[in-house]
Amino acid sequence: MIASTTKRWARASLMLAAVVSLTAPAAAETLDQLYEKAKLEKALVFYAGGPAAPHEARVREFQQRFPGIQVSVTGGFSNVLNERINKQIADKKLEVDMAFFQTVQDFVAWKRQGLLLPFKPDGFDQVMPNFRDADGAYVALSANAVAYAYNTNLVKAEDAPKSALDFLKPVFQGKLISVYPHDDDAALYLFHVIVQKYGWSWMDRYMANKPNFVQGHLPVARSVASGESMATLDATNSTTTAIKRTGAPIELVFSSVDETPIFTLTGGILKDAPHPNAAKLYLTWFLAKEQQIRLGTFSPRADVPPPQGLQPLTSYKLANNYREFMIDDRLIADLRKRMEGYTGPVVNKGGVR
Repeated sequence: MIASTTKRWARASLMLAAVVSLTAPAAAETLDQLYEKAKLEKALVFYAGGPAAPHEARVREFQQRFPGIQVSVTGGFSNVLNERINKQIADKKLEVDMAFFQTVQDFVAWKRQGLLLPFKPDGFDQVMPNFRDADGAYVALSANAVAYAYNTNLVKAEDAPKSALDFLKPVFQGKLISVYPHDDDAALYLFHVIVQKYGWSWMDRYMANKPNFVQGHLPVARSVASGESMATLDATNSTTTAIKRTGAPIELVFSSVDETPIFTLTGGILKDAPHPNAAKLYLTWFLAKEQQIRLGTFSPRADVPPPQGLQPLTSYKLANNYREFMIDDRLIADLRKRMEGYTGPVVNKGGVR
């Protein structure tokens, strides 16, 4: 009887072990394992939203670390590059392996259409839940705050804007700059957060102060740093702090009154990518802690400290529903139309280098 019971327990234990082995998540492949596969593909092609120069610098580092893989990166506006990918998909001539975009809604749509390759690189579990897709279809690679900034030669620290209402002061008339909200998702989110709090009358008064608009957050920061503009409510922490490090008279301000919007640079691999293993290798390398520490902006990983001089994101008053905002198609369409009615079509074209 005892022997029979022992055998049953043994069989049950073996069955349980088999079930656990089948349901437990597989360990992510190491960089060395992925490199062996990627070397056979010899190439990697990806599109990256935002200034091209930082991506090109990282590509050079990657190629030194992993020789034998020729990487081609195209930088630019996410809402332009995404259409190139959609056309390649429609024509069944996919040239690109993966994308790093600000337009998170593209990844949501591509996942829904079954166009993304599920992949959870090493460190995926350290990414904050609202910055990743649970199935691994896409993952945030960096997080950016849209804060205020001012020229320290033109504005005293005690007079620096502390809320959206401060940008309505006559002293700033004709000397404010931001990105066209109907043309840029992060700027659209920012203006939405503001009018949700202060009403559309705030927008009327803001426009009465004769602000200037341009494409891209890099030209915004450059305009403030040069003194062409006194201040902006639309400064990304990455571009602003990078310019400040050069000695330029620009200072970033996180409001304690208004919520600071957060948007992400999201990455995902196309299911039919010509070089899937090279894409996996780059994504894993980019998300690794040692790379994330050097980003110069906030990391989506909970175990990576904030950039020098800044506090952890959770210490600020945040608007952190960017993905949910961007997938509300009806709201986005209405906001774009209304904002363009205020600013007019894009005239002042900026740059992304």
